[in-house]
Amino acid sequence: MTTSGGNGSRRSPESGGDRIRRAAYELFSQYGVRDVGVDAVIARAGTAKMTLYRNFPSKDELILDFLRRRERLWTEEWLQHESQLRGERPQDQLLAIFDLFSEWFERPDFEGCAFLTTMMEINDRDNPVFQASVEHLARIRGYLRGLAAAAGLADPERVARQWHVLMKGSIMAAHEGDAGAASAARELGVLLLRSHGVPVD
Repeated sequence: MTTSGGNGSRRSPESGGDRIRRAAYELFSQYGVRDVGVDAVIARAGTAKMTLYRNFPSKDELILDFLRRRERLWTEEWLQHESQLRGERPQDQLLAIFDLFSEWFERPDFEGCAFLTTMMEINDRDNPVFQASVEHLARIRGYLRGLAAAAGLADPERVARQWHVLMKGSIMAAHEGDAGAASAARELGVLLLRSHGVPVD
């Protein structure tokens, strides 16, 4: 999911800062934030180093911008939007997440969860990038919690955490090469919903 978003035929020329953002998004998505240096971003963007530092005083600021963009493109415009389109009931929308994952895992540009990867690469709880990754993950759980509550579950917070574990586990299994990871997670999701008395077709 390394798309930078937008497909209109008429675009205004990209500024140097926009090129930096796009290059960083593509590189960080594909290779992670630890191994990609600012020189690689500058080379991909075709801009001067001064342009980068004028827009982003530090690499951490560039990573934070990447995470915000990732949340908009991946979490909001893809995961949330598409899961709502694919299911009428909230429980169907929860299960649709794994249908989306199944398609995502089969893509040649599958790169995993940027929030998890960034958090593991930074591995410093006091670092603003680590904290931002945790906050982005928490907002995903917030979306799951809302669906669980709408489905009538008695403890939507607990179910949201359980559902998120299934999501994160399936992503890591897909990294291992498990082609059926999303399907297996969906089966467990069905069992979880039924154990709470939620009807599932």
